[in-house]
Amino acid sequence: MAAGAGGSGRRVENAVAWTIKNLDAVIAMGAALVIGLLEIFDQHFAPGIGSGATLLVLGALVYGNLAERRHRMADIREATTGAQRAIEDLVMVRSLSGGDLERALDRARQTTERWVFKGGTGTYLRAVTLPVCVRQARVHRRPLSMKIDIVNPADERACAAYARFRQTFAHRLDFLPSDPWSADRARKESFATVLAICWYRQRLDTLEADVYLSSGVPTLRFDLSDSCLIITQDDPRRANLLVERDRPLYDYYVTELHQSREQAATVDLRHAEPLSEEPTVDEAHRLFESIGLPLPTAFSDRDVGEIIDKALHAENPYRR
Repeated sequence: MAAGAGGSGRRVENAVAWTIKNLDAVIAMGAALVIGLLEIFDQHFAPGIGSGATLLVLGALVYGNLAERRHRMADIREATTGAQRAIEDLVMVRSLSGGDLERALDRARQTTERWVFKGGTGTYLRAVTLPVCVRQARVHRRPLSMKIDIVNPADERACAAYARFRQTFAHRLDFLPSDPWSADRARKESFATVLAICWYRQRLDTLEADVYLSSGVPTLRFDLSDSCLIITQDDPRRANLLVERDRPLYDYYVTELHQSREQAATVDLRHAEPLSEEPTVDEAHRLFESIGLPLPTAFSDRDVGEIIDKALHAENPYRR
């Protein structure tokens, strides 16, 4: 019995809602019906009233038409807004310039448990990204996985080619670098990145780091975190790119970077010799020997000391 009463109540509510929604049409039909019946059954019905009623009905219809147009305009605006959102979603790349780049990189470093890098020698990586990511992992007690793909310091031709590439764009800078690029510098920078990875790896148990050495010369740098991919280049006057994780292009580059690592030489860090807080020249030699990447015999103790300094005391190369 209660169920029947409930169903009846819902029917009444639906009828009232329909009437309110179509009130203009109800008024027009009601007025037309009343006037029509009066003209048929009431012989004393004045003709002028019929004309007025006709105008009333027409007015109700006009009102209804205008209301329908308002509804359609609202629907069009809603559809336009939806289409605009869809177009924005299709824009997979956002341009970064100036301070936007550093802020984007900083946001990416704060919450990530993964960092994939592919670039030249990893100078900015060891100066900023590596220490910040390690610090965040330590503070929040979370794991950190890093995959680093840089120019092979044992490949003299690759280092010379990379140095030439960097020299090509040096004239576009607003300042002259104090340490111009050369094959020797490229080798030291890559060795320094490897040493830095080993040093931090020995001080954070939750850091899983893999180093890959490529013989190709990269023209772009890729920094991929859990939240986004940031693509940068050496010319500060050109825009850099950001791809959010929920965009298809992010997944494309995850695959692309994986394939690039598959073609690079892998450095086995499992048997890396321990490094002290301030590594010595002898420790550095033993480290590189233990991972199968011995330092060139032509390197003096001063050269090795420079590599150690670049590894653990690197300055942000883009801070001016």
